[in-house]
Amino acid sequence: MICVIGGAGYIGSHCVKRLLERDHKVVTLDNLEAGHRAAIVGGEFVQGDYTDRQTLDTLFTSYPIECVMHFAAYASVAESMTDPAKFYRLNVVGGYTLLEAMRAHRIPYLIFSSSAATYGEPRQIPIPEDHPQQPTNAYGETKRAFEQMLRWYDVAFGLRSVSLRYFNAAGADPEGQLGEDHHPETHLIPLVLLTALGKRPVLKIFGTDYDTPDGTAIRDYIHVTDLADAHILAAESLKGGAPTTAYNLGNGLGYSVREVVRTAEEVVGHPIPQEEAPRRAGDPARLVASADRAKRELGWQPQYADLRTIIETAWRWHSTHPDGYGDRL
Repeated sequence: MICVIGGAGYIGSHCVKRLLERDHKVVTLDNLEAGHRAAIVGGEFVQGDYTDRQTLDTLFTSYPIECVMHFAAYASVAESMTDPAKFYRLNVVGGYTLLEAMRAHRIPYLIFSSSAATYGEPRQIPIPEDHPQQPTNAYGETKRAFEQMLRWYDVAFGLRSVSLRYFNAAGADPEGQLGEDHHPETHLIPLVLLTALGKRPVLKIFGTDYDTPDGTAIRDYIHVTDLADAHILAAESLKGGAPTTAYNLGNGLGYSVREVVRTAEEVVGHPIPQEEAPRRAGDPARLVASADRAKRELGWQPQYADLRTIIETAWRWHSTHPDGYGDRL
């Protein structure tokens, strides 16, 4: 059985769906602070906080868990710069609590939802896994810190793990059942589409003076279903004896903010109101992945790599769920 921590959130819920489609038994743990009960499409569900050791002990005693997929984290770059304590408490101290519970209950494998934010300002594009990790924001630093913890837990205790460094998760379940619903929303593509729906008055473009062709930041967008598939492949690799490691997950293609907006306007069929704003603290100019290792070693092959396809799947969900899951109105 696989335990998905944070499985009511955006990426976690898509992973739960893919696991169930492949006949895995799943139990989701989520405190629903940022997740949605309606996003859990099946399996067992336990509402609770993964930073609480008693909750984890009860969960790990009640279910025959052999692998944990860990998605629970605070993830706003901007907020991490103003309240780093909040991020260290959940992302690092909470992670320690999880690892200690896994040790006690002899759960051998963990798949960690990490981030390209661990790299900081890139020295080369695309970014390989052996690129120096020098985060430019506290969020990235907490992800890097937990990756290092995982390394030493393997050395000392034999708890093997795979850290998956996402670039920009985007899109929605191609069947339209699941989508992206954060409160507040900070990710570009849903912000663009919510503006297109009239749910927001204007899209703010943060930074137009970067050293990029059109002056706006460039990111590598990866479809959320492709991310989910990579988690399953990573879990299978650990079960097959693979060592602790880390993989980048991206498409190797970079798109600027303005390119995303233009593509979204083509998809929705009308202009999207926008205005320029200053850069946000901690945002690198470019983040583009080299995901060759994941493709070579895991057999991972993204199925929804095209930016237009990513935006189309997101638009299909947002246009049919203009209020998201409707549980925070």
